[in-house]
Amino acid sequence: MSAPARVLVVDDSPTMRGLISAVLSSDPDVNVIGQAGDALEAREAIKKLNPDVVTLDIEMPNMNGLEFLEKIMRLRPMPVIMVSTMTHRGAEATLAALEIGAFDCVGKPAPGEPRPFGDLAEKVKAAARTQRQFVQPPAVPVPPVSVADFRVGRKIVAIGSSTGGVEALIAVLQKFPANCPPTVITQHMPPTFTKSFADRLNRLCAPVVEEARDGARLEIGKIYLAPGGERHLQVANASAPSCRLVERDPVNGHRPSVDVLFDSVAELAGRNAVGVILTGMGRDGAAGLLKMRHAGARTLGQNEKTCVVYGMPRVAHELGAVEQQLPLNAIGEEILKMTAARKEGTE
Repeated sequence: MSAPARVLVVDDSPTMRGLISAVLSSDPDVNVIGQAGDALEAREAIKKLNPDVVTLDIEMPNMNGLEFLEKIMRLRPMPVIMVSTMTHRGAEATLAALEIGAFDCVGKPAPGEPRPFGDLAEKVKAAARTQRQFVQPPAVPVPPVSVADFRVGRKIVAIGSSTGGVEALIAVLQKFPANCPPTVITQHMPPTFTKSFADRLNRLCAPVVEEARDGARLEIGKIYLAPGGERHLQVANASAPSCRLVERDPVNGHRPSVDVLFDSVAELAGRNAVGVILTGMGRDGAAGLLKMRHAGARTLGQNEKTCVVYGMPRVAHELGAVEQQLPLNAIGEEILKMTAARKEGTE
């Protein structure tokens, strides 16, 4: 049996440090080895205790969490899980932290929430297990698709991701031209964060990126991100494909669930779709991607070397759902090749 994950909890609130520590200590496979109230205390604790994982607050005195995270990633790279208030400002800062290299994020609970930090222990254990290299692996040369010459065909693109998905989605979607195929995405992320993430992607990418709305028509040049919270994203209406937000129980522990999205795309679009599964914990999306492949869709999975967590793509690959495994920097280009009009005989 492997040793428990050794965690340092960093938060300026003694109450929050106590709550996080209590939640983590309730798991026998997690050992809280220390607490710190600010970045200066945390720096000394990291040197002294050598934790496997750090949980880090965003807003702290002396040095905020983003500044401290940058120093960690530059001087002593290690898995860091951000703990943020679920406000617009908190979400923006957390997304920036994920781009810098944080392993994952969790939202601070609202008063009276029945299961505060419900999946934090699982994320800590995954972070401790990961063999992620915090320095980006060498880029694999990819023959470019000419954005100027790209002519979109009839295919819909569906993407699922979880832990590490912020960086991964940015890398993939920045390859898309303004006239990209209609794209639907489920990324496991706390409520409130998805609107901020959609806004960030919209600023960084050529297509229009927006949080999905119930009934929104799927259009060329638009990317739709499932909102976090109470509903799943599906696609519906074969004659005029559109987003559908449905109230259902969590699937694979998630709402929205990648499997729910992929199942709907398999049924609606069949061979006129491309399914992509990116980095993430667990198995959500693997069975749905297999349904897509059986329905005739093209399917891609992120390879182990470039994943923050090779969980979802690994299960999908083992099930036979993945047609090709590719490094992250090659996936955007391959999606364009699979969805270009010339590939479908519609020139």
